[in-house]
Amino acid sequence: MAQRQTVSFLMQRFREAGIRPDTRHGQNFLIDLNLVQLLVAEAQIGPRDVVLEVGTGTGSLTALLAARAAAVITVELDAQLHQLASEELCEVSNVVMLRQDALKNKNRLHPAVLDAVRQALGVDESRQFKLAANLPYNVATPILSNLLSTDVVPVSMTATIQKELADRIMARPSTKDYSALSIWMQALCDCRLVRILAPSVFWPRPKVHSAIIQIVPNEAKRQRIPDLDFVHRFVRGLFLHRRKFLRGVVVSYFRDVLDKPAVDEVLSGMQLGPDARAEQLEVEQILRLCEAFRARLPETPEIGGLQPCSE
Repeated sequence: MAQRQTVSFLMQRFREAGIRPDTRHGQNFLIDLNLVQLLVAEAQIGPRDVVLEVGTGTGSLTALLAARAAAVITVELDAQLHQLASEELCEVSNVVMLRQDALKNKNRLHPAVLDAVRQALGVDESRQFKLAANLPYNVATPILSNLLSTDVVPVSMTATIQKELADRIMARPSTKDYSALSIWMQALCDCRLVRILAPSVFWPRPKVHSAIIQIVPNEAKRQRIPDLDFVHRFVRGLFLHRRKFLRGVVVSYFRDVLDKPAVDEVLSGMQLGPDARAEQLEVEQILRLCEAFRARLPETPEIGGLQPCSE
């Protein structure tokens, strides 16, 4: 199956099954077999790996992953695609197929998905967790960002995503793509653009370019952040009004727990003047600013309207 995912094969298989791709759900299939192999090679799947794939599709990538991995947990929301892939993978013993949404909501992965990963990891203490997927565009952001907040953080995440999303993940300060997501991903991970993909390597063709990206969580980066949840929310708050002056944004954000003199003292200590904006600050500056404010807050501050930065 993995070697046959060409346009002609897919069109015939879909006709036989009486179904059509639903591009609203991100059903764009990677038809360049060299790029499918590249994704698998970059993910460096080995016999100790438990792999999560979101978007089973026809099972083409699933089969390649299963040939290398200890176990593959693959998730497909579409009932017809799930059935099609089940027929192709019926003799592959190390694949667990879940027909459901991979997300519980915008800010959480579905517990059943994480439970399946935990169960597969629990078989052998030497196993490690990786994500490898041609991610549906409509769930790529919450999948990648929210996995970093779970108790089973992957060793690596290698995926095809919209190039626009890859640009946001890797953006630098003072650029149009620099966002809360940029801060969150770069604060916790090493991110690398593997390849830009033209629309022509997918069927049906999307209207945008895509990219293969690799995201490797960095434990040293993670350990320097005392409170991940606070960072998650604080950064989102800063970038809700990214072009406004930082002082006004922070005063509004902490309006119920810190007065203006306290805010000014923190900003002055960070040498941030009245014209500073969040979009201009490096990731390390944002993290230091976050910790400086966290240190000034009550132990259990009630700050209204905080949202995580999964965008």
